[in-house]
Amino acid sequence: MAAPGSPAGHRRAIQIAVVGGGEPEAALLPVAEEVGRRLAEAGAIVVSGGLGGAMEASCRGARSAGGPTVGLLPSSDPSAANPFLDVVLPTGLGEARDALVARAGEVVIAIGGGYGTLAEVALALKAGTPVVGLDTWEIDRRGLTADPVERADSAAEAVSRALELAGRGSAGR
Repeated sequence: MAAPGSPAGHRRAIQIAVVGGGEPEAALLPVAEEVGRRLAEAGAIVVSGGLGGAMEASCRGARSAGGPTVGLLPSSDPSAANPFLDVVLPTGLGEARDALVARAGEVVIAIGGGYGTLAEVALALKAGTPVVGLDTWEIDRRGLTADPVERADSAAEAVSRALELAGRGSAGR
């Protein structure tokens, strides 16, 4: 469905936030790159924290497939951005930019990660944004009947599930 005021037949691209550690396990880098590539092939915009590690790998993957990438940097310095970003937004917010990253995607895909990734996952869940996890934090607290993070075992499964949650699964919308 076209947005009001947009040309007939126009369909806005979905934005998927990919979060993960700036210094992840080496085994997760190809996974993050595949996630980015598969998202781009599906027509999604990859949004990240714009730095290195899983963020850079997902952007590299998206770029390799011709997809657009957006980075929300913690600093005010655009030169801190990874080289695979099309749009660089230096926020100057420090770690508070995690809230922007968590809200920028219609779905968040979390790959591995440290406490910054945990913060982004928590902020996304608090906002009601679905989270798909690949080898990332498990959320467990009293009164919670199940982990609210959708688990995936592969990049393909994570992307497929994220697109379904965004309402653009294999059947499209």
